Amino acid sequence: MTLKMPYQCFINGAFEDAENGKTYDTINPTDGSVICKVSYASVGDVDRAVAAAKEAFDNGPWGKMNPRDRGSLLFKLADLMEEHQEELATIESIDSGAVYTLALKTHVGMSIQTFRYFAGWCDKIQGKTIPINQARPNRNLTFTKKEPLGVCAIVIPWNYPLMMLAWKSAACLAAGNTLVLKPAQVTPLTALKFAELSVKAGIPKGVINILPGSGNDDTSCFLLVICLCSCAVSNLKKVSLELGGKSPLIIFSDCDMDKAGMSSVFFNKGENCIAAGRLFVEESIHDEYISRVVEEIKKMKIGDPLDRSTDHGPQNHKAHMDKLLEYCEIGVKEGATLVYGGKQVDRPGFFMEPTVFTDVEDHMFIAKEESFGPVMVVSKFKDGDVDGVLYRANDTEYGLASGVFTRDINKAMYVSERLEAGTVFVNTYNKTDVASPFGGFKQSGFGKDLGEFGDSSIHMSHHF
Repeated sequence: MTLKMPYQCFINGAFEDAENGKTYDTINPTDGSVICKVSYASVGDVDRAVAAAKEAFDNGPWGKMNPRDRGSLLFKLADLMEEHQEELATIESIDSGAVYTLALKTHVGMSIQTFRYFAGWCDKIQGKTIPINQARPNRNLTFTKKEPLGVCAIVIPWNYPLMMLAWKSAACLAAGNTLVLKPAQVTPLTALKFAELSVKAGIPKGVINILPGSGNDDTSCFLLVICLCSCAVSNLKKVSLELGGKSPLIIFSDCDMDKAGMSSVFFNKGENCIAAGRLFVEESIHDEYISRVVEEIKKMKIGDPLDRSTDHGPQNHKAHMDKLLEYCEIGVKEGATLVYGGKQVDRPGFFMEPTVFTDVEDHMFIAKEESFGPVMVVSKFKDGDVDGVLYRANDTEYGLASGVFTRDINKAMYVSERLEAGTVFVNTYNKTDVASPFGGFKQSGFGKDLGEFGDSSIHMSHHF
């Protein structure tokens, strides 16, 4: 397969170098090699992108377009993404380290589903007719109309580069907004390929603008956030944030151990916002459960993510790899038992061994802080102590996701209703869907992605 990977800023419907000509290297985490040089957007680029998006919203065809026609364009964009899905998955694997089979199914596959789902909403965003109190009946009519906000600033993370782009931008576009998007510095390539496909789909110029670059200095396109996403009182911008998690997973002794827990931690190399950051395993099955986990880890094939037989690819970038090693060192120093892993794999690239800690006490760093990597953190709880383990599971500043495994439906419902998280998985994990709202409580952010309504959601499977 011949890959065509755009590498410049995408502003007002065209690819162009950064205003100051600055570039940076994007790195292949499989071997540390340079994939290509990517434009490094500047303050001037942000200004031009915002101006293009505002012009497209105020005076371009996008804001005046019939919603059904807008939906047709988004359906066409989804079709083009599907036509190029193998190319997109390959780029994602090379740039982010995602195992190709997972990149094809989830990173790219769910991105396509997301655009199709929201394309279908374009002509279904409706207001209401409201009866009002009045002196003379049938004289007055009140109706509401839902309007787009305007220019939206979107900043996406590096763990699911294309899928997060889809989650954040598809609904925005369906409602008639325009956008300026900053991909993560370390994973810009599928966002830029998406921009190329948007032109082929016929999305008008200025509707989508993509600015690669850093996020931590005064000359970067991180100023996009300052320009458009400040939630200071003087600015009053609407902000939706999905932040960190330390998702608890409670495994009771009556669970089906063949289905309980592996994918909850090691899915996508642990670079997963809803990864089960801490497992609570009932005491009577704890040792058997850990034995089974280690046995399954030993079967995992670690290697090149483009190899279709690979189970576990490299971590996204070197700085993250180094943080994971430090995280494991802290766990050992605090007295947790390192059962398996904890080291970098002896091969080129940023490969982390799948890792298991037991005897983790509530006060420990690894009990409280998210690793965002393939690190299973396990604590015991006494048999039958449902309320005690619920207290420990909820004793966190985060509330993105959580889970419970048990064959007892009454216990499942009791626990799921009391776990303080935006999503509760029951006898399954990581089974998200574009039609189901997604978002967190507490310090895990506010606002919801996906779905129609901003409800909390309980995901259930039939494995009771």
